[in-house]
Amino acid sequence: MLDNLSSSLKDALKKLAGKTVVDRAAVDELVKDLQRALISADVNVKLVMELSKAVRTRSLDEQLPKGTNVREHVLRIVYQELVRLVWASTEVRLEPQTILMAGLQGSGKTTTTAKLARYFQKKGMKVAVICADTFRPGAYDQLNTLCTKIHVPCFGNPAEKDALKITREGLVALKDHELIIVDTQGRHALEADLIQEIIDLNIITKATHRWLVIDAALGQQASEQAKRFHEAIGIDGVIITKMDGTAKGGGAMSAVAETKSGIAFIGAGETIDDLERFDADGFISRMLGMGDLKALYEKATEAINAEDVDMNAMMKGKFTLRDMYKQLEALNKMGPLKQIMGMLPLGNMELPDGVYDVTSTKMLRYRIIMDSMTPKELDEPTLINSSRMSRIAHGSGAKPDEVRELLKYFKTMQRTLKGLRGAGAGGGKFNMQRLMKRFSGQQ
Repeated sequence: MLDNLSSSLKDALKKLAGKTVVDRAAVDELVKDLQRALISADVNVKLVMELSKAVRTRSLDEQLPKGTNVREHVLRIVYQELVRLVWASTEVRLEPQTILMAGLQGSGKTTTTAKLARYFQKKGMKVAVICADTFRPGAYDQLNTLCTKIHVPCFGNPAEKDALKITREGLVALKDHELIIVDTQGRHALEADLIQEIIDLNIITKATHRWLVIDAALGQQASEQAKRFHEAIGIDGVIITKMDGTAKGGGAMSAVAETKSGIAFIGAGETIDDLERFDADGFISRMLGMGDLKALYEKATEAINAEDVDMNAMMKGKFTLRDMYKQLEALNKMGPLKQIMGMLPLGNMELPDGVYDVTSTKMLRYRIIMDSMTPKELDEPTLINSSRMSRIAHGSGAKPDEVRELLKYFKTMQRTLKGLRGAGAGGGKFNMQRLMKRFSGQQ
């Protein structure tokens, strides 16, 4: 997620490590690095200049809080200004409502509509969807197929070209549902008839929310798109899609500033469950390498049962092969490992590439191999010598090299998770909990 921007911001802040006073030259260099990073990520130049001015002024004028080093002080300021840049999160309530989806064709609006239905369904709400996209061939079939998989009703009529008529009939047919999401048609440009139609749909549905879906790769065009839709229907939330690719994402973030509405969700993955509730604090924390333990906890509690995995053991870095077996299963449910590790407060710590190199196929293979181990071997991996390795390989139908690979991965994970106990900037000298308290404004 915005990997290049995140890396650039962390590199810029590294230069402050070891400094005992905030000097103008160091701040000016940091601001230039921030400007380069943000502009490269397609963030609106005006917003970049506003943020630069705030960071420079505050870094030089604000007194260094007691017990805080220079890097922590400036990092706190950069963090707060970046949070201000992306505005606050859009409020999402679990109550009866109608959500009108807006966006251009290709933004991922239809897929996001299904993901949104799944999100509210998992929260216990009775959800239904209306397909008001009569422009794109196959729009109803695509949405209906996605909704069928999660057992959510999808109202539509591929033979009908009047989106307003479909929506009126859908509202009547689905009146017993708590939450209705209306997927509107998108086009390649903001034509006048598209804008008029969505204005009419907003009136008919009496939409509680009007959310704009924006492709993370859209760039500076996103601002104009957001402005036009906002003028037409009053956008009160933005959903940024395709954040898992190489997209810069800054244009989409800039678009939020056009509506001053905030980001509601981020789409980062291909599955129906890959929609993340946006939290400005957690998002910026991850970008700066400070983790997002709140999001990690929520993802874990949604995906796994408490008895499936000992999260405390995972965070402490003390675990056996038996623990890893459970954790591989749990992580497989939670999503890509790189995404999960991004929620941990790593600071400047670099993770070995091998940590991420476990596909779902390999996870299954590893579990089969571990099924051939004795309880004592699972609890004490150091017992596994050459003869035991041969026995395990034979019993699982694997090659000895595959068993060695599994043990190598186990040791890599063990070292990595142990490192997380005190991980942070400066090789563990950086107290994450202490700093996070200060981010709330406490000194």
